[in-house]
Amino acid sequence: MDCEQLELNPRIRAALRRADLRTVQDILCSSQDLHTLGLSRSDVQLLLRAAAQAYRPQCQITALALRGEQSSLRLSTGCVVLNELLRGGLPVGRVTELSGESGAGKTQLALQFCLSVQYPVQHGGLDSGAVFISTEDSFPSRRLQQLIREQPNLRSDVPKSLIDSIEFSNNIYIEHAADLDSLQVCLTRRVPLLLARGKARLLVVDSVAALFRSEFQPSDWLERNKQLIRFSSKLHQLGREYNTPVLCVNQVTETHTHTHTHLPLSSSVSPALGLAWANQVMVRLMMHRLQGTVSQGDQSSALRRLEVVFAPHLARGDRNAAIWREGVRGVQT
Repeated sequence: MDCEQLELNPRIRAALRRADLRTVQDILCSSQDLHTLGLSRSDVQLLLRAAAQAYRPQCQITALALRGEQSSLRLSTGCVVLNELLRGGLPVGRVTELSGESGAGKTQLALQFCLSVQYPVQHGGLDSGAVFISTEDSFPSRRLQQLIREQPNLRSDVPKSLIDSIEFSNNIYIEHAADLDSLQVCLTRRVPLLLARGKARLLVVDSVAALFRSEFQPSDWLERNKQLIRFSSKLHQLGREYNTPVLCVNQVTETHTHTHTHLPLSSSVSPALGLAWANQVMVRLMMHRLQGTVSQGDQSSALRRLEVVFAPHLARGDRNAAIWREGVRGVQT
């Protein structure tokens, strides 16, 4: 569909012409940050809403649809410093993306959420288990067992008797999806069954980009985006229907500019899969591996940074963190 057919004000139309964005597909698939076109935040929201409705009317842009009454429940990270950044943790019933370079600590934090969800609500959990869908690497079972053993050190806010009473390993349901068909089967059959029975209250997909990058060529961008929207629609449905936080781990792609408004000036990467995927998540977080190191007792860790890229309920910001035996913890600076 041509952009001229969208109901847009002349200012937005002129910006699109300058950027040579002529069709709805150009808008949804462009890797360019729309804020760099000289448009205000409200202009970008109007443009994305109009493009998404024209591309697929039944598709909702989650970040723009958050106007109704929202649940106040949050799934804790297990760390006070990181919880401050996220105002308590992951929002329940919504889709959150966590992207970053290899080795930044994305899977580590995802595992931490899989343990945190098993605590009672008063301790930042949801008193249930987690479904972890792995699409590329084997599930890090040894690291999970280490995190379980170290829970008393990470969660000093929780009575040790309560920690000892939770059978963490038995409440994490691991699925492997080697292709999009198996992922679809998992999301439409096995995951809803676990959620409906109350066995799980967290869904983790690690990672989103792996399958969509491997199964499609660059020339198949339209079909890829259709599949992305179908996939994200299912995630939204599961999150809303079962009041479940959904965490999608994403890879990154190199950028050729340092002017991206959603990234630090020092960053040369951006989340993979472009705007077609970015428009489907409510919260975008990024983890960066920094140059420095920090020490704690007999341990040392490369310094990390957890950054809020966008979220309707959060201010832009970041916190430094490190990865210890007990998990990911914020570093006070």
